[in-house]
Amino acid sequence: MSDQINSSKAPEPVGLYPHARRVGNLLFLSGVGPRERGTKKIPGVELDEKGNIVSYDIEKQCRSVFQNVLYILEDAGSGWDKIVDVTVYLTNMKDDFPIYNRLWAEYFKENPPCRTTLEINCLPTPIAIELKVIASF
Repeated sequence: MSDQINSSKAPEPVGLYPHARRVGNLLFLSGVGPRERGTKKIPGVELDEKGNIVSYDIEKQCRSVFQNVLYILEDAGSGWDKIVDVTVYLTNMKDDFPIYNRLWAEYFKENPPCRTTLEINCLPTPIAIELKVIASF
């Protein structure tokens, strides 16, 4: 059996799933994006009247995603230093990977977790990055 965890600070899920589930001494986070809680606002994203992305700032999105992950980890009783594995989804590997990789090195200076980075053609909301995280307690 596992315990569901929902953060009071991270953005609300866009579907029927918890922010995380605890199984034994591991914490499995659902995909986390850069949206802000209580709004559809996405830091660094400009949309047209039809909801299409006009422009975006990958650095602002990365920082917001990392903050949202931290909110979930802390609300679950874990922490940034307990992250063991991250799968990163980018919608534009060529343009965004260098910035994301630089920020990764800034946030994970000590004892970086395992990481896999994939390019995908879109995400469920108009975002350019999403993280899937596994952490311990």
